[in-house]
Amino acid sequence: MGGQDALIINSQVALYSFLGSIIPIIIWLWFWLKEDPHPEPRKILIATFMGGVLAVPVALIGEILAVEGGTLLGILSPGSLPFLLLFIWAAIEEYVKYKAAAWTALFRPGFDEPIDAPIYLVTAALGFASFENGIFLFNAFLDNTAFGIITGQLRFLGATLLHVTASGIVGISIAYSFFHKELRHRNVIGGLCTAILLHALFNFFILKQGNGNILIIFIGVWVVTIILLLFMEKIKRLRP
Repeated sequence: MGGQDALIINSQVALYSFLGSIIPIIIWLWFWLKEDPHPEPRKILIATFMGGVLAVPVALIGEILAVEGGTLLGILSPGSLPFLLLFIWAAIEEYVKYKAAAWTALFRPGFDEPIDAPIYLVTAALGFASFENGIFLFNAFLDNTAFGIITGQLRFLGATLLHVTASGIVGISIAYSFFHKELRHRNVIGGLCTAILLHALFNFFILKQGNGNILIIFIGVWVVTIILLLFMEKIKRLRP
């Protein structure tokens, strides 16, 4: 009976984790897709979203290798989380999200107006966040349901929005090069560098401040998000 009870509990936890990760993502996806006056083909959006989901294992492998490599080289001490490591982790995650959008959408005929760039990057980011949130929620719900619900709310308001905002910055940078293809490479690098720095700083302050000033950190992310939305409105009016 013990094995059956454990299986039932794990099945319930998996269900709660799935619902807790996918429902908020659907809400965010609906919100951000409204920013596109000419909706993108569903096939491309689904492919981009799934590209973001599949980017999570790639990022995890890269992050593990970064820790092991840094430890072997003596740069990192076991169990430490210096800013350099947080920066490397952020760089890995932002790069794989960008590549997910690039491979599935950015170099296809559907990319036919500037606003498409942030829409595709945000979609890939939401796919990435859905898988990542599921992992965190599964561990949280294993402890207890209340902790799982709190974790889900915090990730909905913080970590998920961070992924969206960071990838949105990359998308906006690409959008501004839509009519100037010669600037695409420069803008991709600039957008990625900005997104990586934002991502790393968020993680650093979350770890440094703990739960003490978490509201202030979340407010900072929301302010950046509002700025992102303002830029998206400007991008809609871009012309050759």
